[in-house]
Parts: sequence; C-alpha cells; structure tokens
Amino acid sequence: MSGYQIDKSLWGGSEFDDLLAEVRKRRQEFEDQQHISQDIIERFRKIGVYRAMVPKALGGDERSPMEFLQMVEAIAAADGSAGWVASFGMNPAYLAALPVETIDKVWANGPDVVFAGGIFPPQRAERVEGGFMVSGTWKFGSGSMGASLIGVGIKDDNEKLPRMAVLPAEKVSIKPNWDVIGMVGTGSHDLVVDNQFVPEEWTFIRGGEPNLDSDFFRYPSLSFAAQVLAITAAGLAREALDVVQGEAAGRKSVTGAPNLGEREYAQIEIAQAEAKLRSSRAFFYQATEEAWEAVLAGGKPTPEQTNLVRLATTNLAHECAEAIRLTYEVTGMTGAFSSHPLSRILRDSSMVTQHAFMGRITLKNAGAMFFGHDPLPGYL
Repeated sequence: MSGYQIDKSLWGGSEFDDLLAEVRKRRQEFEDQQHISQDIIERFRKIGVYRAMVPKALGGDERSPMEFLQMVEAIAAADGSAGWVASFGMNPAYLAALPVETIDKVWANGPDVVFAGGIFPPQRAERVEGGFMVSGTWKFGSGSMGASLIGVGIKDDNEKLPRMAVLPAEKVSIKPNWDVIGMVGTGSHDLVVDNQFVPEEWTFIRGGEPNLDSDFFRYPSLSFAAQVLAITAAGLAREALDVVQGEAAGRKSVTGAPNLGEREYAQIEIAQAEAKLRSSRAFFYQATEEAWEAVLAGGKPTPEQTNLVRLATTNLAHECAEAIRLTYEVTGMTGAFSSHPLSRILRDSSMVTQHAFMGRITLKNAGAMFFGHDPLPGYL
C-alpha cells in the first residue's frame, strides 16, 4: 500500500520482520491462553515498543505519533490482539501527568516500562494521610498480564475527573474472565485490588496536563489513546485483503467454474473493500500529520484539527470493519471455519468498533463542531 508506510529500520529492521512472523505463527496460542505470551512482550520491549514515546532525556526514542501508529498497524496485521497490546506502548501519554519526581522513578531503571490498566468503573478510594487506600474491581485490563505497573481508576468526591492510581503489578490480582468473541488474546480480564495504600504522588488525573516538556506531550493524549486502538482495524483489514487475494488465484471450483478472483461479484466486493481501507487510512494519517505539524511548529493542534483526528479515528475503525466484512463474505463457507484467518480477523474487527472511543457519539460531536457548536465534555 503506497503512502504513510512504516519505516521498519526504526523498529529493528529484520528483527521486526522476524517478530511479525512469530506473532502470526502463534495467533492461536494467544487466543487459547487469552493473553500474549511473555516472551513476545519481551520482544516488544526489545524492538522499542515501550520506549517509543518516552522522551530522549529519559532514555527513550521519542518517536512521532505516526511512527508509533504505523508500528501498531503492522503488528495488528500479524495478529489483532498482539497489535492491541502493543498499542499500550503509548503509556507515557498518561504517565506524564504524574509528578516529575514520580516520573523519574518510573523510568529510573530504563525506559522500557510496561504499563497497563483499567479505569472503569472508577472506584471510590479513601483519602488518608499521604495518599489513598484503594480497593475494588475494574473491567478491561488489556495487557495487564504482561505489565510491571498497573493503573486503576479511582474517584475522589472533591474531583470531577477520575484519577488513576499506579501500583506495582504484584499488588494487583487478575481475575480471568475475558470471555468475548474477538481480541481474545488481549487478556482484558478484571483487575482486583484489595486494600492497598497508594501514595498520592503515584496518582494522576486521567487526561491531566503533562509534566514533561517535549513535542509529543502537546499532542492530544485522549485522541492518541483512541488512535492507537483504531489503527488495529487497518492492520486487520490489510491482512484480510491480502489473505483473500493470495488464495483466490489458486482456487479452482470442482465444477470447473471460474476461480474466486475471476468472479465478477468478488472483484466488485474486493474493490469496494480496498477503497474503504485506503481512503479511511489516508484520512486518518493525514489528520494525524496535520495535528503533528502544529505541534512541531511550537504550538498545539487547534480544536478543529483535533476534531478531525477524532472523526478520522472513528471513521477508520468502522470503514475497516466494513471492508473486512465484505472480504469475509467473498470467501463463502471457506472463511467461516475457525481455522481460517478471516474468521479471527472478522471477530477481532468487531471488537474495535465496540470500544467507547469509536462510538457513534464521536460523529455527533464532530458534526456539532462543524456547525460551530461545542462538543460534549471529554471529546477534545
């Protein structure tokens, strides 16, 4: 696919290709065990997934948003769950809201820290001297089984926005109950904390102002959090199209009828699917590029630019899911078998569109801004 292509040399070159091949080979393993294996997490760490957005001053690589998104997209093509888990390498966007002294402690032993967590539903925490006593259960702890630090959402009656409490992974229990149709390998199980003290300096307001000064931290963090998830759908769509196009030419009907690639209906459906993927992907990366250029110019993206990022993100998720559906239908019963890659790709893509970040409320907010009205709180 031309345009906005990943530079694999940023991620280890041939080492990155080897990782993708290994991930693709072990997709069923991740689904069966409901998490990404620890040796793959370590390989993510080695190629720079977790230091990608860490400032150079703290030992990180300080990649651009587009570079990071292209990396997640490539991994998601190999396996949707692996791409989803890799997306949490964007964690500095959240952790930068910690106090500076705590940030220094987070990356004191190097920039390759694996952070994951779940903020919803925020649990009421008891404020005590020096911090909070935290207890509760949280949903959707994607990637937490491979994390060294885990964040959970807490609320204080004196604050409007939820706060996140950061704990060492050994202080958090994982309740294995991720029983869903897609993205099974993300291990998005419940997180359980039982009466743990969390110092106030190890908490932050989600979406709060960052305490680090580098270009990335002027890019809208909640928009980026949505982007890193939505881009997995583009990787899945590319894989779906490649699989079908690769299989079609060699399949001859037992009746002597034209093979799949020679059939008019298949040609039309695949053309539509390619158009949906390529056009939504171009809009997505163009909006990203324009917002990043505003940052590099020394400012922040305008509300209008951020609105386009949010709209392009939701559009990408839904258009790619539709492209996958069209591709799946072309395969007939072949793609319906659980052993066929299209089966997993279809299920995984259906989970991307279910995420709150990609809900239709995004379209309502985007449309309101086009008419000069304010969006709902939390959109920008």
